[in-house]
Amino acid sequence: MSLTRRQVTTAALAAVPLTVAATGPASAAVPSRGPRRERTLYIAGDSTAAQKYADAAPETGWGMALPFFLRQGLKVSNHAVNGRSSKSFLDEGRLDVILGAIGPGDLLLVQFGHNDSKIADPTRYTEPWTTYQEHLLRYVDGARARGARPVLATSVERRKFDAAGKAVSTHGDYPAAAIALAAQEGVPLLDIQALSLALWQKLGVEETKKYFNWTATEQDNTHFNPPGAIAVARLVASELLRRRVLSRLDVRRLAEEIPGSWITWPEA
Repeated sequence: MSLTRRQVTTAALAAVPLTVAATGPASAAVPSRGPRRERTLYIAGDSTAAQKYADAAPETGWGMALPFFLRQGLKVSNHAVNGRSSKSFLDEGRLDVILGAIGPGDLLLVQFGHNDSKIADPTRYTEPWTTYQEHLLRYVDGARARGARPVLATSVERRKFDAAGKAVSTHGDYPAAAIALAAQEGVPLLDIQALSLALWQKLGVEETKKYFNWTATEQDNTHFNPPGAIAVARLVASELLRRRVLSRLDVRRLAEEIPGSWITWPEA
């Protein structure tokens, strides 16, 4: 059964994710008005960033750990969803939901690429140098039209090593296409693909297993457990600071150990 755009958008609005402050439990997103309006960092992305629930534990999206590195009052509204590409996220009306809430001074952090490469799936596939960039530009333009600041991030890298133990890139031209678009449009770019690849190389073949969702029944080299999500969130927060998207007053704990026990998985 096909859904109309109105039906899809209505369903998306009913599933608006929790807005999480930098400390304390999650709370429903209630946009404030007036000069005291607090900033919110919105995430549009895929399963590597998404909120996970109790039935998926210990799988953890890096967006769940990002609030640990942000000051009180700077909130994270994580709209990332498993399996989405820059195209399917748009087609399902999920960007519309974000643009209905985002406002001046807010940030829209966009990370897609894992699922854009699904060439056999026309609902998700985009070509790096054409449709992928065209779709990303809609996120950029949408945020700017509402006085918010867009930020593009290359896709966090999977855990893959060659026979010599060298960490291998798996994202083809998508990172380069995102970097080129960011330069063209004057958008801050977080090269999380390069940074995570370097981190996996530093950790090595065996140690990286402690950062991915490896369990007694599953060997998942794409999704993270709590230590992995925390490590990637630290990269994201550090790059937001380095690229001057955030100030020193906006971030914290960048050099501190974050216990994995801080991660919680609410009931769906």
